[in-house]
Amino acid sequence: MLRVAGRTLVPGAILLVVTLLSAASLELAAAAAPQQQDAVAVARAYRQAHEVEILQFFSGLLRRPNYGGNLEDVTAVAGYLEEQFEARGAEMELLRLPDVPPLVYGEIKVPGATRTLGIYVHYDGQPATGPDWVNGPYEPVLYSGRMDLGGEPIDMPEPGEAVDPNWRIYARSASDDKAPLPALLTALDALQGAGIPLTSNIKFLFEGEEEIGSTHLGEYIEAYGDKLGVDLWLFCDGPVHQTGVPQVVFGVRGVTGLDVTVYGPARPLHSGHYGSWAPVPGQMLAELIASMKDADGNVAVEGFYDSVVPLGRGELEAFERLPLPDEQLRAELGIGWTEGEESLAERLLLPSLTVKGLASGSVGADARNVIPDRAEAALGMRLVKGNDPEHMIDLVEAHIERQGFHIVREDPDMATRARFPKIAKVIRAGGYPAARTDMGLPVVEEVIEAVRAATDQTVLMVPALGGSLPLYLFTDVMEAPALILPIANHDNNQHASNENIRIANLWYGVDLYASLLTMR
Repeated sequence: MLRVAGRTLVPGAILLVVTLLSAASLELAAAAAPQQQDAVAVARAYRQAHEVEILQFFSGLLRRPNYGGNLEDVTAVAGYLEEQFEARGAEMELLRLPDVPPLVYGEIKVPGATRTLGIYVHYDGQPATGPDWVNGPYEPVLYSGRMDLGGEPIDMPEPGEAVDPNWRIYARSASDDKAPLPALLTALDALQGAGIPLTSNIKFLFEGEEEIGSTHLGEYIEAYGDKLGVDLWLFCDGPVHQTGVPQVVFGVRGVTGLDVTVYGPARPLHSGHYGSWAPVPGQMLAELIASMKDADGNVAVEGFYDSVVPLGRGELEAFERLPLPDEQLRAELGIGWTEGEESLAERLLLPSLTVKGLASGSVGADARNVIPDRAEAALGMRLVKGNDPEHMIDLVEAHIERQGFHIVREDPDMATRARFPKIAKVIRAGGYPAARTDMGLPVVEEVIEAVRAATDQTVLMVPALGGSLPLYLFTDVMEAPALILPIANHDNNQHASNENIRIANLWYGVDLYASLLTMR
């Protein structure tokens, strides 16, 4: 049984969080419609004839800065995407709200189509700061393999020269989430060039704020919701399974967080003159954070797991059929222990509490003999079905208060400092809840068939991705089913320095989108 802090969250009979296709589904998938098989074959042949040109186009896209906090940069990327999809016959427009990155919206209308697919991609990326980038984050470089395993930078080949599928391109957003864009465009080019018609109406929705919380996406949906009616949303984001097996994902974890600042003296003090007398904010913050988890890594905040809604039996099948890559991942990541006693797949059933960053004074050559005036931490939470973002922050704030801290929303004045021995400024980050789509919907079999037509591997069905996307706005607000179809390699350094995409995964995306665009 999956137990956390003494509580059983999921009956032992339904531990599985990733389920293989049933034998019947495999037979259905293997018998993919001839048109889809033709579409995949055409896409592969087209891609093989244009691999270098595709990589050159992708490199040009990666050179465009796309941090969502820079309106000028993301607006330029949005305009570029509008032009590229217009060139493939889509009716495109930029949807706008004041001082907000635009939504890139487009349609391809197919005569006689009885279904409309929505395709979501976010074109913004994480901040690209930090000293650990081997190359500039917006200076894409082709490597012969994974950089940390001996891969070396190589020149872009000339058109017609061979491209090794194990090569990688390193740049910000190479995998999260620009990779689907050249894959989609290539699939459209291939199908149009071969005269293979699409079988669904298509609506494109490319967001420019996903990595900063999709702050205005709800407003966009409220303002432009009349344009966004579809039968199924397909989210093109995330990695394939750690085993390399393609997966269809039915939900995501939600996300929220908070910034916590604790205070020592009103000004930095000489550690010789005041050390062992003045309170040290770094130590205070370390003790506070340590109190939030037990020795096994389970969150010790009171009530943290109480609102978890377990997965239903319809979403879970035989646990022994699940590929469990935990040992592989421990070796790959160089870690000798993991939080909790359960597998990674089981732990993704639970909300998490993570220290994203800590700051107090300086370290290394910049360290000084001072007691800093404050210490700061950025805490992130990933949420599962049943967790309300505001309530989860309430629980953490209550825990902070139980550790003796007085909570403020701005830096304390001298009177507040004198009144309360321990003070914590808490800035809440907002966020959004988890969401899941019913795995039993009829359209699911059609999507599985399309994915199967694009790959020679078994397809995994996964109730929820470990990461977060604003899926609830589509499933709960617009009341449309949504599936996530990842293409990126799992070891892509997503959100970190030296982000990359394995070329074979980009090629898989071309095949996948050609199949989806022509699914029966």
